[in-house]
Amino acid sequence: MAAVKACKILITGANRGLGLEMVKQLSENACSKQHIFATCRDPDGPKSEALRELVKKHPSVITIIRLDADDPSSVKESANKVGSLLGNNGLNLLVNNAGIVANGTIQTSRVEDMKNTFNTNVIGPLLIIREYLPFLKMAAKASGTPGMSCNKAAVINISTVAGSMTRMPSIYNHFPTLPYGVSKAGFNMLTVLAAEEFKADEILCMVLHPGWVKTELGGDEATLEPKESVAGMLRVIGSLTEQHHGGFLDYAGETVTW
Repeated sequence: MAAVKACKILITGANRGLGLEMVKQLSENACSKQHIFATCRDPDGPKSEALRELVKKHPSVITIIRLDADDPSSVKESANKVGSLLGNNGLNLLVNNAGIVANGTIQTSRVEDMKNTFNTNVIGPLLIIREYLPFLKMAAKASGTPGMSCNKAAVINISTVAGSMTRMPSIYNHFPTLPYGVSKAGFNMLTVLAAEEFKADEILCMVLHPGWVKTELGGDEATLEPKESVAGMLRVIGSLTEQHHGGFLDYAGETVTW
């Protein structure tokens, strides 16, 4: 299966769960020119200790960048910082992984939870994509190769079957997470429309479902370990072509219905 050979990679929500595991696996198999920008809300806080330890092991491969998806000025500042470090070949791979979950039903969902999930899971990625788009375009042009791939220029949005109109109803009783599901459905639409806009620039854009994973977000009952999910996602990401542009796949490479 194809490996992720993208030179410059940015991952949001990189201090825990799937984001941290993705940084870990990529840094352990990094090629000579590869560099990972690992972003999180509070790089110096206690929740980022594991990420800081990872940087000590791979100081030449990982740079921690402060990025709060809920704060437009933080997103802009992060893009300015990363832009100053990228050079002329731009950003090859943007992984929108940061997200929050909130429980609720039609009768119990709080307005605050609806707003917070939409802010973090939809508006945040929108602003991140917008701010980093010039660097993705730069990478696409610099590659000099036709077609689409994550090694050229790509936006990978980590979503969920909870955002699938066809899949969520059958699991809703077990996962009464209306605010989360509604926001992730919005995130999926954001991806489809971004893919439409980026077609001419040959920037690949698609949705990836990591499976039900044992993380802070997924809970202890989940069936997958982060290591297994991320290994699968990286195999999928490394094998993507223009045929997958605007698509929805899971960590095993299977198509997910919208």
